Amino acid sequence: MIRLWILAVFSDALNITGQQAVDILIFSLRDGFVQVSAFVAITVLIFSYIQYVTGGRIVSYLESNERMQPLAGALLGLTPGCGGAIIAMPLYIRGTISFGTVVATLAATAGDSAFVILALAPEAALYAYGLAFISAVLFGYAIDIWGLGVGRVDEAVARVSQPMTDGGFTTTNVADGGPSIPEYQRTNSHCDSNGHRQGHGTGSRTGLHGRIDDAVETVSPAMRRFSHGVHVLWWAVAVAGLVAGVLYLARGAPEVPLEFRPTFFGLFTVAGLVGTSASFYLHFVGRRFIGEGDAGRVRDDFASTYETFQHAAMETSMVTVWVIGAYLIYEYGIVIFNVEIAAVAAAAGVLAPFGGALLGLIPGCAPQIVFAGIYAEGGIPFSALTANAISQDGDALFPLMAIDMKAAIVATIYTTIPALIVGVALYYVWPFASFGFGVL
Repeated sequence: MIRLWILAVFSDALNITGQQAVDILIFSLRDGFVQVSAFVAITVLIFSYIQYVTGGRIVSYLESNERMQPLAGALLGLTPGCGGAIIAMPLYIRGTISFGTVVATLAATAGDSAFVILALAPEAALYAYGLAFISAVLFGYAIDIWGLGVGRVDEAVARVSQPMTDGGFTTTNVADGGPSIPEYQRTNSHCDSNGHRQGHGTGSRTGLHGRIDDAVETVSPAMRRFSHGVHVLWWAVAVAGLVAGVLYLARGAPEVPLEFRPTFFGLFTVAGLVGTSASFYLHFVGRRFIGEGDAGRVRDDFASTYETFQHAAMETSMVTVWVIGAYLIYEYGIVIFNVEIAAVAAAAGVLAPFGGALLGLIPGCAPQIVFAGIYAEGGIPFSALTANAISQDGDALFPLMAIDMKAAIVATIYTTIPALIVGVALYYVWPFASFGFGVL
């Protein structure tokens, strides 16, 4: 109650009513899990289970076939939803794939808006995502061939400005095979037999984190049993959320009221709120009792089926936290500033693909889902939809942001470049890049 009161006080200063502020909070907590997390969960689980039954041969294949990496990354990104692209981000963190592969994956990512377009405008989806895939592969290979990774960006910045610190983030070029991570994490990382980093090290168990870990080790076993119970509940709710999400898309992505009865709306509401609550618990509390599941990293192998499920749950819970944050920023921004960014893309002329590409800079799937709905209603041209399909990174950017913010910023800027080129080219040279193309 105190938090809601504080929210109401701030809302008065921000030109938004207290009820609007509360509604946005509740609906974002609900919608984020059903519209995004449930789909992410099943995709991450499928990939993790394949890793489990194959003994990690997929990751080994990518490590030993560098020339195939941008193509493989684009294929992962092309899968509807964000799960395939989310899988690729930890591979970059551990040094398995190149930065060009990361960009190819993000450029090809269709996100959860793909489900809307596939359901309401399948022909448009075929062309838009086909162009996104081709652009992603070409641009990904170009980055690797010309060495345009984070290291090259650092060099360019160094030429025009003096360094702000004497240390900071040490980066390596793509040719050197490494992401941008702090030097202390680089030296504390552990490697496998092939010399690949297995994620960031944590260093010695000293200070506050060490004391917390020591306290966790002596905690009552009841908390571990409770956390494992929440994990099992999380998967039950994730399945319910997936059912609700599929039904939601099959109905044309309608407005869903807040309801707690045994109906579709009730299933949507309960699954969303309970799923988000369980995700927040697992990410902030439960991981200290049952293990983090190596969230934000790719495992070579898993000891059991249960561990595979746990890894997928922890990975998705981390994404859920970021997704809810993106939902809240987007929704509050629309109300407070009374500006609909997607409306820019509806402007006449060449501004349409520019608007679609700029909208894609916003991480997460919430604005992209809205954008896809506007296209299905005939509100924006096909050139803008294609530009947005290439530019958007969906929820796949969140794991990268959580571990390597610099690489995430560079990557999302890079995906905007082919989006603008293809979008503007479609506007000028393709007669079908108009309003309503491919809409059922």
